Amino acid sequence: MFRSLIPVLCALAVWPSISNAVENDPTYRLSPGDNLSVSVWGEDKLKQDVRVLPDGSITFPLAGQVNVSGLDASAVAKLIALKLEAFIPDPQVSVVVTGTEGNLVYVQGKVLKPGSVHMSGQTSVLQVISMAGGLDKFADKDDIKVVRLNGARQEILRVDYSELMSGKDMTTNFLLRAGDTLVVP
Repeated sequence: MFRSLIPVLCALAVWPSISNAVENDPTYRLSPGDNLSVSVWGEDKLKQDVRVLPDGSITFPLAGQVNVSGLDASAVAKLIALKLEAFIPDPQVSVVVTGTEGNLVYVQGKVLKPGSVHMSGQTSVLQVISMAGGLDKFADKDDIKVVRLNGARQEILRVDYSELMSGKDMTTNFLLRAGDTLVVP
């Protein structure tokens, strides 16, 4: 019984270092909908392409369900390796992000093209507004908000569009995260 707890205890020891990642870290963080290629060196039967499920997890042979949302590829490789140690001595796991379909933000309200916007890298509020075709002539530019899910609670980030456009204060040109919603009333 104790042997089966070792991977869990190791994962718990590694988790704080994984979850305390710096917010400005440019490393790509996985989101539901992303695609991964996972393989274990020397174990040809343990090569699989997987999609991150809506609950933020993947399923991998012998490792079972692994929660990966918000983690980078190297952290996922470490978690899977920890789970595989019960079956394979010193597993060398490789995780490659093959598709970032889950890296979406949503724009709603008075923009020319509301809907989802795929981010191919770090993307700011002004960039997403531009990708959505710009503001509609009836948009309330002084009441733009970013709605962000932080754990179980929602956070509202106010955007000062006039200051951004004048270039006087760029502090509200937030870098957006996958799943954010930009609301333009």
